[in-house]
Amino acid sequence: MIPKQFRILGKGAAIVFGGFMALNLAATVAIGAFRSVAERNRRKIALPCGVCKGKGFYLCKLCNGNATIKWSPLYDPIHINPCVCPTCDGNRVQRCLNCLGKGYS
Repeated sequence: MIPKQFRILGKGAAIVFGGFMALNLAATVAIGAFRSVAERNRRKIALPCGVCKGKGFYLCKLCNGNATIKWSPLYDPIHINPCVCPTCDGNRVQRCLNCLGKGYS
């Protein structure tokens, strides 16, 4: 059996915590809605990215689109190992660093 004072204190703490969580949820939804509207308006009036020409991706600069690089652990290599490109992970394209893959500046 829990004493009455602790039950009242527990109910009060639950109400305060629940109110805090409700306000947090409402703020998160409002901020998300504002960001999506702002992003939509920005996309309408923005110019396409000059680096990727509006695609958001371009050919990998490290492997030149080959998906592999030549690597050797030694400075004077005895033999060279082909490895998956660490920049594009073998996908042959990388996200545009100018527009962060959005396609517009």
